[in-house]
Amino acid sequence: MNATAVVRIYCTSQNPDYDAPWQAQTPSSSTGSGVVLPCGRILTGAHVVANATFVQVQKVDDPTKFTAELVGVCHDADLALLKVDDERFPTGVSPAPLGGLPELRSRVSVVGFPVGGQEVSVTEGIVSRIEVQRYSHSRRRLLAITVDAAINSGNSGGPVFCDNEVVGIAFQSLRDAENIGEVVPTVLIRRFLRAVDDGRPVEVPSLSARAQTLESPTLRKALGMGDEHSGLLIVATQYPEGGVEGLEKLQPDDVLLSIDGHKVANNGTVRYLDRFRTDVPALLGDRFVGDPLPVTVLRNGVERHLTLTLAPFTMLAPRNRYDLNPRYFVYGGLVFQPLSRDFLATWREWWKNAPSEFLFQYWSGLRTEEVEERVVLSQVLADELTVGYTGRNNELVDTVNGVVPRNLAHLVELCDAATEELVIRTTWGFRVVLRPDEVAARQPTILDRYRIPKDRSERL
Repeated sequence: MNATAVVRIYCTSQNPDYDAPWQAQTPSSSTGSGVVLPCGRILTGAHVVANATFVQVQKVDDPTKFTAELVGVCHDADLALLKVDDERFPTGVSPAPLGGLPELRSRVSVVGFPVGGQEVSVTEGIVSRIEVQRYSHSRRRLLAITVDAAINSGNSGGPVFCDNEVVGIAFQSLRDAENIGEVVPTVLIRRFLRAVDDGRPVEVPSLSARAQTLESPTLRKALGMGDEHSGLLIVATQYPEGGVEGLEKLQPDDVLLSIDGHKVANNGTVRYLDRFRTDVPALLGDRFVGDPLPVTVLRNGVERHLTLTLAPFTMLAPRNRYDLNPRYFVYGGLVFQPLSRDFLATWREWWKNAPSEFLFQYWSGLRTEEVEERVVLSQVLADELTVGYTGRNNELVDTVNGVVPRNLAHLVELCDAATEELVIRTTWGFRVVLRPDEVAARQPTILDRYRIPKDRSERL
């Protein structure tokens, strides 16, 4: 184990405010850990530097703090890469090499700087599982290593060593278990480093499909599957962000039999590297958006060989987003923004306290070419223009002048194009009617009153 490669990371961050999306929350400070790689850059967790405004790193046994710059970040896999330009930084540092995927029951060491101490800390354990897990930072299901070693606040983002090589980056602990932690494996780390070096997309791709297991013999028979068949039933597909189109696409009622030669079992698992049985997303961990992916499906009882084009992971209501300011639009005191997990998190214990309609769209809504995101009327700011409408907060927009908005940008277009009357209907059936000439006259006063710098976010 090479402790001199481990660094402490000091981060000042400023999170966006989705209650008032034109402003940010108060800056906050946090610490984490990282490791210096042979390339001279520092690998850490994306959650350590998310929404960062200023980052410093400190070496073992050296009180000097060096300013660091973010080189690349993959929030999907909770990985980030930093660099320090100060020529004094490499002195006394022995970079740590990356290893491979460890064997089960291998002994590992988690190294970092837990909160509450200045010295580097080492906790030891063994590899108990290697399988697909839910990453809390991104909500993605990706390959992870489970170890029975403590991962505490502060040493998250630090390296996990096995036989003097880095086999992963510590990123989370299991909430309902003691001294059980999760580690990003090097298969995802190497892919991330290749993406940064080659200028390729850092996002981990997706099949853009919703699937059902086929453990029911009756269901398999109804689909025309023989005894030699096993797989997953495709029940729905998501329209990918950016409109990425496959050479061929999965369709509802397809049975996904194999992915790149890996046979899919009826419980939705594959044999990964011929060593571990885990879920299908493990096969996407070393691939990039835009890569071709050969699959075999059973369609209408006939086997077909397809070549898909991998797309970004996209949902109707986006999961956690970082390093991005919220998108919003203010029109005559009406505040619009997309439905997202970040917006839902403005409710305390949002998963049970947010409006049920929002939760349904978050968990079950499908992104289509016609509706890429749902737009929320999140606030109605008090003004003479909005008298009688101020109770219409937190409702989904159904139509604008009779047209279903495809996304927030489309809603802005519809509002800007209105001439005589603007009629907004919500999914609850309520109606808001404004006159564009009156909005134009009142808009500067409303923006000034509520200290809103612009009527729309920069990305609009």
